[in-house]
Amino acid sequence: MVSCTKINDVGVVQVNKALTAATVDAFRDQLGTWQEAEPTVKDFVIDLRNVDFMDSAGLGTLIAVLKRITERKGDMKIANLQKKPRMVFEITRAYKVFEIYESVEDAIKGFD
Repeated sequence: MVSCTKINDVGVVQVNKALTAATVDAFRDQLGTWQEAEPTVKDFVIDLRNVDFMDSAGLGTLIAVLKRITERKGDMKIANLQKKPRMVFEITRAYKVFEIYESVEDAIKGFD
């Protein structure tokens, strides 16, 4: 579901499936396990390059993950938001909640 790497002390989380009610538990569990294994990582980029669909459960999970990260004094950015998920962000105005970047590299630079 996800693959996690660390670049310049930033956790890069590549999501490899649609974020829907059927997949969000696996996403949340895998990310949580990686966060526990890497406690020094505070800032995260969620790479949605391979996410071609997202429902309200997916968006709600991203908001919950953002909340958990900010409670730990970190920040989260979104990279590579595709066309259909972008519509969910626009309809719900979630783009006002998240910082969205065209690439992982740009998102990482956004932490400077």
